[in-house]
Amino acid sequence: MHMKDFDFLSDSTEQTSTRFVTFVTPGLYRFDLVILTTNRFYGKKLVTDMQSGRSGVLGSDDLEEEGVLESIFRINEEEAAELAQFLMLVLGEVHFTD
Repeated sequence: MHMKDFDFLSDSTEQTSTRFVTFVTPGLYRFDLVILTTNRFYGKKLVTDMQSGRSGVLGSDDLEEEGVLESIFRINEEEAAELAQFLMLVLGEVHFTD
């Protein structure tokens, strides 16, 4: 196969900011996260759990939705509540533009 054989819908490169953070919650749940900040997601960030390889594009508005963290990262309700407390500190506001 050659590059000309692919039908690219998008292909771009940009500078990003990446934060690697490992922490233990008060309930003794450990998280190893990568938080990627980019211009792509309207102010949301790409959050990846290094333990499971699961990731999601998240903003503070997503943390208010029931079951979002449980579904994305396949964790229980207690783990999700503690993860949400941390993510509220680092995700910031979502900015929608036209």
